Parts: sequence; structure tokens; C-alpha cells
Amino acid sequence: MGKLVYSMITSVDGYVSDPAGGFEWAGREEVHRFVNEASRAFGTYLVGRRMYEVMSYWETAHLEPGQPDVALEYARIWQAADKVVYSTTLETVGTARTRLERTFDPDAVRALKERSERDLTVDGPTLAAHALRAGLVDEVQLYVGPAVVGGGLRFFPDGVRSRLELLDEQRLAGDVLFLRYALPTLAA
Repeated sequence: MGKLVYSMITSVDGYVSDPAGGFEWAGREEVHRFVNEASRAFGTYLVGRRMYEVMSYWETAHLEPGQPDVALEYARIWQAADKVVYSTTLETVGTARTRLERTFDPDAVRALKERSERDLTVDGPTLAAHALRAGLVDEVQLYVGPAVVGGGLRFFPDGVRSRLELLDEQRLAGDVLFLRYALPTLAA
């Protein structure tokens, strides 16, 4: 049985993007290497339309000239994984190993976890909010960047409460902190 993991880079004040939708403050090559290693555990990505549109870049990133090795490595990881896109507006998907679902069905995700041999990741705070509220998320992984952005899209949705159990913490390059928590109890 696979775990469902919610993992994103956040600002110190808990946002995955700033008020303009940017997240330039979030990355460094050394952090990307760490993310690549963590991503190897994922056999399936659950994404909403907006996150899919951002992440689908990795389907053809290897064709872009001058890509660093760390980017090419992540492109291979993304391409090898299954993807489930949840969208009521997207008409088709343009990446391999991808299927489109119109609604987020907690029972279907629960069944997917049960039959999965590898972990799954729910990407993007909007879709993750559905999974968190349904009690499906087993673990959260935060890459906390050294920035306060003052607003934007929050990592955790309003109204969700949980006691977290710290599983791992590491200081990464550029003063980024990696925090990994189990979600033993969750209440909306």
C-alpha cells in the first residue's frame, strides 16, 4: 500500500506562491537534487489543472538545450511516473502515462493508495486541500525557503487542523529547511 504525500516548497510564512503567483524565491540546484531523490519514491502524481499545466513542462524538458543534469534527472522521474489530472475544464491531457478525472473522489483515491506498490504525491495546495479534508494524506513534506512573501496561495487550507509527528528535518543549501511530518490525526 502506498502513502499519499503532500510535498511543496513554501515560504517561512506558509505560502507556496506569492500574491502574483511567483515562487522565484524557492529554488536552488542543491535543493532540486534533494527533491529529485525524494521524488523517486513516487509512482503516481495527483495534480489539479493548474499544477498539471506547470508540471507538464517536464514531459519535454529534456529537449530544451542547455538543461542542467539535475533538471534532466527530474524530467526522467516525472516521465516515468503515472499522473492523474483532476479538472472539469481541461479537455485532454498531452503527457504520457496520464489520465484525466473530472472529480476528486476520495474513495477512488483510497483504492488507488491500497493497490499501489509505491507512494503517491498530491501536488498543489488546491487539490491537496481535498485530500487533507478527506483524511487521505499520510505525510507532508515542506521545503521551507528563507523568504516571507506576505500572501498568496497557502500550503495548508483554512479550517484544517492536525497534530503533526516530526519524522525528519534537514537543513539544505541556501538555508532551506526540509521538514517531514506524519499526519496521525486530522480534523476539518
